[in-house]
Amino acid sequence: MQIFYTDHYVLPLPTGHRFPIPKYQLLRQQVVAAGIGERSDPPAAGDDQLLLAHDTDYLRRMVGGMMSEREMRRIGFPWSPQMVERSRRSTGATVAACRAVLDSSGGIAVNLAGGTHHAYADHGEGYCVFNDSAVAARVMQAEGRARRVVVIDCDVHQGNGTAAIFADDSSVFTFSIHGVNNYPFHKERSSLDIALPDGTGDAVYLAALEEGLADAIEHSHADLAIYLAGADPHKDDRLGRLKLTLGGLAARDRMVLTTMREAGIPTAVTMAGGYNRDVDMTVAIHMQTVRIAQELAW
Repeated sequence: MQIFYTDHYVLPLPTGHRFPIPKYQLLRQQVVAAGIGERSDPPAAGDDQLLLAHDTDYLRRMVGGMMSEREMRRIGFPWSPQMVERSRRSTGATVAACRAVLDSSGGIAVNLAGGTHHAYADHGEGYCVFNDSAVAARVMQAEGRARRVVVIDCDVHQGNGTAAIFADDSSVFTFSIHGVNNYPFHKERSSLDIALPDGTGDAVYLAALEEGLADAIEHSHADLAIYLAGADPHKDDRLGRLKLTLGGLAARDRMVLTTMREAGIPTAVTMAGGYNRDVDMTVAIHMQTVRIAQELAW
């Protein structure tokens, strides 16, 4: 199983910033210690790739440091050249993971970052600069590696940017299972949305996910899946509002990846969000996802 990492591209943040940037390095350290997968540093996503999903003016202003303070507040990061480079690299890692599974005629590959699903074609928000899932799906289609893609978004927040980018594109099926009362407060319309109330636990979540996966498989006719394995549905996540246990999240990962394997759909996995009160728990959830991916890779 191939694994791609980008944590060594630094995202400069002010002291006390609540985005848990240390989780990426901690996760890679655990993956290396466990000897999981073939690990590599992916190429950055180039302008030609980013422009398959993003507007020219947005990319020009983002790369050139011409974003307004208001626009950067909406994203949640201060602008810097390093932020742009890391965003390119994280997107490039999802592109690389998709190529890896399609070139091997099946299986699973992992991006230890990614899942930046709040980025729209013309703006970023919610800690998301470029939409890695949208860019990767469009790159695979442009290269003739995939015709139809399913995005399975199990982050606790709706994948609003992904839904908007593909709103008029039937070749990409977007499935988001998320908290109904959580960010973003204005939801876009995905191909399939399952919105769950605060406090939803393992049993209800997994039953809803099983139905959603069946629907997504039936209607997407996909030859590539991109799976956003967010850690933030966990019961102790500061921004989550759902009540999944560590065991429930393991069952989620196993259900998604087993379903894709049985359907014969190569799958790229991204980590997406995680804001646990204890960063080590967020890392443990992500590490659990990586271990299950290794177990189920084919």
